[in-house]
Amino acid sequence: MTDTHRAVDAVWKLESARIVAALTRLVHDVGLAEELAQDALVAALEQWPEAGVPGNPGAWLMTTARRRAVDRIRRDRLLERKHEQIARDVREGAAEDGRDDVLRLMFVSCHPVLSTDARVALTLRLLGGLTAAEIARAFLVDETTIARRIAGAKRTLAEEGVPFELPAGEELAERLSSVLGVVYLVFNEGYAATAGDDLMRPGLCLEALRLGRLLAELVPHQAEVHGLVALMELQASRAAARTGPSGEPVQLHEQNRGRWDQLLIRRGFTAMLRAREAGGPPGPYVLQAAIAVCHAQARTAEDTDWARISALYEALERLLPTPVVRLNRAVAVGMAHGPGAGLDLADTLTTDPALRDYHLLPGVRGDLLARLGRCEEARREFRRAAALTGNAAERAFLHRRADAITAPAAPVPTLGRAARDFLGRDGLDPGTARSYGQTLRRLCRSLGDDLPLAALTADEVARVFTAAWAGAAAQTWNRHRSAVRSFGAWASLEDLGVRLDRRTVLRTPAPVIRDAELETLWNRPGPSLRERALWCLLHESAVGVGTVLSLNVEDLDLPARRARTGGTWVVWGDRTAVLLPPLVAGRTRGPVFLSDRRPGPARAPSEADLCPETGRRRLSYERAEYLFKQATKTVDPTGTGYTLRRLRVRGRGSD
Repeated sequence: MTDTHRAVDAVWKLESARIVAALTRLVHDVGLAEELAQDALVAALEQWPEAGVPGNPGAWLMTTARRRAVDRIRRDRLLERKHEQIARDVREGAAEDGRDDVLRLMFVSCHPVLSTDARVALTLRLLGGLTAAEIARAFLVDETTIARRIAGAKRTLAEEGVPFELPAGEELAERLSSVLGVVYLVFNEGYAATAGDDLMRPGLCLEALRLGRLLAELVPHQAEVHGLVALMELQASRAAARTGPSGEPVQLHEQNRGRWDQLLIRRGFTAMLRAREAGGPPGPYVLQAAIAVCHAQARTAEDTDWARISALYEALERLLPTPVVRLNRAVAVGMAHGPGAGLDLADTLTTDPALRDYHLLPGVRGDLLARLGRCEEARREFRRAAALTGNAAERAFLHRRADAITAPAAPVPTLGRAARDFLGRDGLDPGTARSYGQTLRRLCRSLGDDLPLAALTADEVARVFTAAWAGAAAQTWNRHRSAVRSFGAWASLEDLGVRLDRRTVLRTPAPVIRDAELETLWNRPGPSLRERALWCLLHESAVGVGTVLSLNVEDLDLPARRARTGGTWVVWGDRTAVLLPPLVAGRTRGPVFLSDRRPGPARAPSEADLCPETGRRRLSYERAEYLFKQATKTVDPTGTGYTLRRLRVRGRGSD
């Protein structure tokens, strides 16, 4: 990369948000504004290597972009009054610093009509000046996914007619909360990466800090903005001490506080003072910053004022009663009032559905159990936390903590081993094994593979069911209940379902899909051959979805238009007879209906669900249902899409 190209890249990162914001004010379209700004960037890349970098490169880009905006508007034949207004803005806008425009752009990028993922991607693109490739690398996803999110966000903003203006009154507080949430989400993903090999991604932390500081300049009278900046500054100050020589995590009480960044700490304290000067009752970010201040003020881990931190978490829980806040409070209570008190609080969260796969819950419980001397339970919790985290560095750290605890002298049968033996029995048909596997995988995930089988009780099972399936349909609940009772009987345990009441299944006939809707579905060009064959087979055979999805190629008798699976005959008609042969062409064994991709090494299916010729797995019920709902949204009057079981109806609806 040449010096000129480096200059262009640096200027673009500094000025892109201001340029896009100013253009959005002119053209009232975020997508078009970014396109015009990109045109100016291309012009710089073409002209600066020959003409040299101008004295004020930001003004050069702004002027070029504005001129292209005027040209674009003229080409679109806007009214002459609009021409005059734009020309006036071009003449007078150079004296403006664009601060209000940047603030407007922040609120637009973080608008509630967008999903959280879309808000993050659009904010980093428009305000951070990051490319789709840079954002994709930061979040460990492919560039196409990020580009799709950004394009979808722009399209949604245009379709919803989101105005380029600052919210006022009560709406300002609500919308500001959304902006702060996006900035903090970006920071947290950098500070404690949820996936990948590294514990931290410093680039995201720095970008979030930059956006937070910018926001604090734009709205200096909002205490929560300064609270968020203080929180991020103080947390970032510990970054160098959070990892060891090999990138392994270092816990807060073990960190070398001499490596904490004193400049960032002073900045955090200053931001906290500004939050207090802004006045008003402390909000969630101010309270979290106050907790961070307690840690920063302690010269040693022993000097930490855990009683005050515990009180601050109690106040935070009143404002923000989320499971994660309660878990953090359990940690603080455990430090202030002993591990027993902390464990009592943490145990109340074990049935919360929001935390059922949250690795920090078993991690916290493991730490508290270890401090109580309940070493074997602590070891199991650390292993369960390691299985739940998506971050490689954190997983290795948790395994080390588990390995540091002495294992029992004599090995005992465990839940994970028993579940594998149960599912690997001879004579268990693929459909039943798949159904039982869903139940037992959830048990192992929630209780840990290392749980001694003798310690598996009906109370533990009931706790898992409450967290995982409390809101499930009666049929789903009963299926999992039946599976766990079968497993308990096989393992010679007490009735594991004794605390689980069987739910009453209210069967209602599925409404008939009308003839006109079916014809639209059959003749639609979009669905793949697999989807059309599945839908026609379900409709013509009138058997269950699970039965059809369990069909194997070797079960098919194509000339006779029938197949036999699990003791059930599946018979089809003319449409299916046309679609099935090309679907299974070249295959002699394995599932008829296959997924789009090959499974990863960590999610290898059973041999019965894997095609030996393509390496792809059997299409799942959930995926098939999702695709059918998406395809039928336009023909369903409610707009939600139909379920697959409606295709089983033999009757015909009138139009």
